[in-house]
Amino acid sequence: MTKKETFVTHKVLTVIGSILCTILLPILIINLTLIIKSFTNKEEVPSVGGYLPLIVLTDSMAPKIDSGDLIICHTIKAEDVKERDIIAFFDPEGNGTSIVTHRVVEVIKEDGKISFRTKGDNNNTEDTKPVPAENLVGIYKTRIVGAGHVAMFMQSTPGLLVCVGVPIVMIVGYDMFRRKQYEKSKEEDNAALLEELKALRAEKAAKENEKAE
Repeated sequence: MTKKETFVTHKVLTVIGSILCTILLPILIINLTLIIKSFTNKEEVPSVGGYLPLIVLTDSMAPKIDSGDLIICHTIKAEDVKERDIIAFFDPEGNGTSIVTHRVVEVIKEDGKISFRTKGDNNNTEDTKPVPAENLVGIYKTRIVGAGHVAMFMQSTPGLLVCVGVPIVMIVGYDMFRRKQYEKSKEEDNAALLEELKALRAEKAAKENEKAE
């Protein structure tokens, strides 16, 4: 392999490594942060700077939000929620841990308490029970289409192996390849230098022989 080819290979591998780090490292850090927070504070939905990534499992909000999307919500006070906002909340009809993301069709204020009547855009009827203020998780901000599938995969054992193990193997493999190429290049340079010295000595010896004659 010529020096030019080695340089090109080095450049390509560096670009690939940078892309992998740019994509995987932030996702991995966020995932680890959320996992740690979920263990240290089990009564709250884990968030990063007030932002909560949530995976959508149904099409109740289609086409605005589809199953498999990763949505980003932000914590908000109940009194700041308005009609037509999309909110994430603990399902009042659920087991206390399931989170639903639906649109607010009415803000109810009774006896100094706030609750929300909600409905999925793709559902024919409103949700049966109003959502108490204490069930509010956050307000919908944006979505990353299909990223929920990726997030679920990354939280699995095979996903962690792929997203952590593969980059580590690639980095170690690249480092070994780079070292090998460096040693090879060094050996080639040394061999070329020895050949040059040998040629100079032969030339010098030839000149000395000519003088002697």
